[in-house]
Amino acid sequence: QVQLVESGGGSVQSGGSLRLSCAASGYSYSRFVMGWFRQFPGKEEREGVAVINKRGNPAYADSVKDRFTISLDNFKTTLYLQMNNLKLEDTAIYYCAASSLLWPAFQPANFDAWGQGTQVTVSS
Repeated sequence: QVQLVESGGGSVQSGGSLRLSCAASGYSYSRFVMGWFRQFPGKEEREGVAVINKRGNPAYADSVKDRFTISLDNFKTTLYLQMNNLKLEDTAIYYCAASSLLWPAFQPANFDAWGQGTQVTVSS
């Protein structure tokens, strides 16, 4: 069973940077894709931010392209999200997730392992 633990959230001013980490334990190669999702204040649904497959091929939501970078360490056990030029609208709880599908896209229902979430707050 895959367990995911996020870290690195916090408060930052608009235009600042944060790096989120997600440590995976009990990792299985049945998990083909890992990704980051976020949940905005007062919203129930989770929005896909970025996903990456084991070959290192990433995909990004339009809202974060050219600002966020998703990556995996060489052992494929730690997922990162480098967030630059943060905006007020990036304020959310960020979740790490893993999928056993070859390409789950940004559909939360296609991800079967989730972390507990880490808060990111951007202020002016």
